[in-house]
Amino acid sequence: MIGYMARRLLLIIPTLLGIMLLNFIIIQAAPGGPIQQIISQMRGEASDLDARLGGGDQFQREQTFGADHNYRGAQGIDPEFIKQLEKQFGFDKPPHERFLLMLKNYAHFDFGKSYFRDKSVIDVIKAKLPVSISLGLWTTLLVYLISIPLGIRKAVCDGSRFDIATSAIVVIAYAVPSFLFALFLIILFAGGSFFQLFPLRGLFSDNWTHLSLVGKITDYFWHLFLPLLAMVISGFAKLTLLTKNSFLEEINKQYVITARAKGLEEKKILYGHIFRNAMLIVIAGFPAAFVHILFTSSLLIEVLFSLDGLGLLGFEAAMSRDYPVMFGCLYMFTLLGMFLHLIGDIMYMIVDRRIDLNASREIQTQ
Repeated sequence: MIGYMARRLLLIIPTLLGIMLLNFIIIQAAPGGPIQQIISQMRGEASDLDARLGGGDQFQREQTFGADHNYRGAQGIDPEFIKQLEKQFGFDKPPHERFLLMLKNYAHFDFGKSYFRDKSVIDVIKAKLPVSISLGLWTTLLVYLISIPLGIRKAVCDGSRFDIATSAIVVIAYAVPSFLFALFLIILFAGGSFFQLFPLRGLFSDNWTHLSLVGKITDYFWHLFLPLLAMVISGFAKLTLLTKNSFLEEINKQYVITARAKGLEEKKILYGHIFRNAMLIVIAGFPAAFVHILFTSSLLIEVLFSLDGLGLLGFEAAMSRDYPVMFGCLYMFTLLGMFLHLIGDIMYMIVDRRIDLNASREIQTQ
């Protein structure tokens, strides 16, 4: 196990390097940038000035905004001001130097300072973590609490009316994206067209600090109810089917037939023998499930419900071209995701001693 862990930890370095390099190249090729964003804002101010000047005094506009230069939409803005912006954002250096400097800083978890928030990237990420972790942990916990009992019941009642009815619900939940459920819940329960039962913005009410402990907990879950419901509805289907199939596979094995032949009760067979073996793959997949829910399911939910988490932060950073925040979030997401997948592999070996990942690797290389 130690050798496998060492290889996986060493593999994180080139994987992380490749992901960062690919995204750096893509962002360099993408149109727009932080300087272009500032220029666009200044052009908007210039348009206002044009209206005030009557649109005819070209000399006065050039005296106000300077001469022409190469940035798109930057005609009439002082080139010295552009050079100052390039130096401020680090664009006065060639791309390869900027990338190497970024890797050097990121090795020490120095993500720099946000272009537009006047805060360090690490402080911005820390401020958004509670929302994303709340969504990820509670959703994963609820998905497991619902999917495991439901999957077991479906396996025991395989082919019954209960199994068929719940399978229809599971298929619908699996097919419909979480953001469509979220829109439906907003329209129905958050003042969209029918009822105003739940808040649509934030994780806490404005008077949260003045509430009692019970009031704070109630207010917290009151704000989380609809986002969690949307994520749980779309997230429990896959795990339910996995649990059912895992139990069905164990139920048909020889040791279960032998236990029944000895006259053991069905509950004792189910929870004393089948449960322990069937739950191995379900329990070991917890880290991967958390990664999936945290990284892929929360973005649109945070945007729709105005929850100020990492998903919304990354979206806003991409829209405003706040490169330090974009790369900081990408770096943290990638690093955390790889570590959690490693933990998932280790959990497979812990819960089932028969699994030897080192032996599997030797077989694949032969």
